[in-house]
Amino acid sequence: MKSKMMTPEAAALLIQDGDVVAQAGFIGSSLAETINKAVERQFLETGHPCGLTLIFGAGQGSREGHGCEHYSHDKMVRRVIGGHWGKCPKMGKLANENKIQAYNLPQGVIAQMYRDIAIKQGFTLSHVGLDTFVDPRLEGGKLNAVTKEDLVKVVEIEGKELLLYKHVPIDVCIIRGTYADEKGNVTLKHEFAPMDATTLAQACKACGGKVIVQVKQIVSAGSLDPRLVKIPGIYVDALVVGSPEEHEQSIGTYYDPSVSGETHGFIQKQTGTGLDSKKIVARRAALELYDGAVLNLGIGVPEYIAAVAVEENIYNDVTLTIESGVVGGIALGGNQFGAAKNPEALIDHRQQFDFYDGGGIDLAFLGLAEADSFGNVNVSKFGEFVAGCGGFINITQNAKKVFFCGTFTAGGLKTEITGGQLNIVEEGQKLKFVDAVQQITFSAGYALKHGQPVMFITERAVFRLEKDGLHLIEIAPGIEPARDILPFMEFEPVIDSGLREMDPRIFSEQPMGLKTLR
Repeated sequence: MKSKMMTPEAAALLIQDGDVVAQAGFIGSSLAETINKAVERQFLETGHPCGLTLIFGAGQGSREGHGCEHYSHDKMVRRVIGGHWGKCPKMGKLANENKIQAYNLPQGVIAQMYRDIAIKQGFTLSHVGLDTFVDPRLEGGKLNAVTKEDLVKVVEIEGKELLLYKHVPIDVCIIRGTYADEKGNVTLKHEFAPMDATTLAQACKACGGKVIVQVKQIVSAGSLDPRLVKIPGIYVDALVVGSPEEHEQSIGTYYDPSVSGETHGFIQKQTGTGLDSKKIVARRAALELYDGAVLNLGIGVPEYIAAVAVEENIYNDVTLTIESGVVGGIALGGNQFGAAKNPEALIDHRQQFDFYDGGGIDLAFLGLAEADSFGNVNVSKFGEFVAGCGGFINITQNAKKVFFCGTFTAGGLKTEITGGQLNIVEEGQKLKFVDAVQQITFSAGYALKHGQPVMFITERAVFRLEKDGLHLIEIAPGIEPARDILPFMEFEPVIDSGLREMDPRIFSEQPMGLKTLR
């Protein structure tokens, strides 16, 4: 039996100039850093491999050189197809400078493309992306002027409008696992979720490509529980043992068994202190929860909703889901975003998006970066910063109800609460409610056409999407629209005839008493 074990340097040599390389991983978790560093060293020392196409669904990295940033060198890549770009700013800089061809496609579509590549379908069909910047009638997911090829087109099948996403054959895929046996069978026992491991390996093999897997340890053949093997050895071409510091479960967290579902960890209840503007938003959002609801929480301010649910002792009354494949548990943030403590189930990335696209989410709470008078939202591009859409489009176009959560302004906003009244101590320098968003990541027209309820929650005002635009429906106690809201919007919302004050419990230092959900 030929050994599949290789040094990182030998594995890096499997990647040839011009190859299409697909990466698994999610933000700061399950990153194959030993392999990625070896590929980067090879390029910096020899200039090869160069001219690569890099594909990734979830964002990978920390903005500090991890993950996809190892490939962010001039001429190392010529094309990037990514779901979320925010964690690899150097790659975004290459795109802004027109040094690479750059595409941003929905994260869920990329995950589903791997499945369709595996069965040699040649394309992926989806309604996800219609009327957003991914739609070729707008931008086609292209991020700069040198990106010419159309990877997305509009088609009509049985009277239904869909987007057809063109496939790119995969030459090499890089995946992270935990244990491998001598035959190459790989388990993901200590990983936070299975992610793309199986589907991506199958897609790569269907293209005649090479599957490279980084693991913690190689054990004797036959010693692994076959029920835990997610990547069969028949898929694997190379195994690389990662060093402990380059095989952290998440960046900064080597191994937490309560995250990988092996133990049930203690949940520390919050103290109720720190009632800042972000927590106010999270508390108002938490009032929308109901018993048995299936949730998705986006990155940023929506992450605070999980902390509020813990503080109110209602986290077991609703079920959190994360696009990574996590069902249940308490969502984690920062480099661990995508993971959860005490998950109830860990399913494949692609399977989670199949559930999402079928309308499985009851309530979705996503970030609010920019919104315009029509109700369109941008979270994907801000001047020269390419954040990317990630799973945002899949989630917002398919959830039964959507809430965009964020502070009313950004860049220095300071608030205080006195006697249950919200005071704006210092206004943020950047307006979020603008005449026109820089990019349409969420299409208000699509939502209205499909009868989807949409709300915008900030610390001082709550808006509801209607056919004639945004309606101001709630204000915080102590807030005057003419003084604190209208001057800081580039358009005038409709002031609802039933305008009311937000629930006073939101502005108390004590828990709101949400234990009994409706």
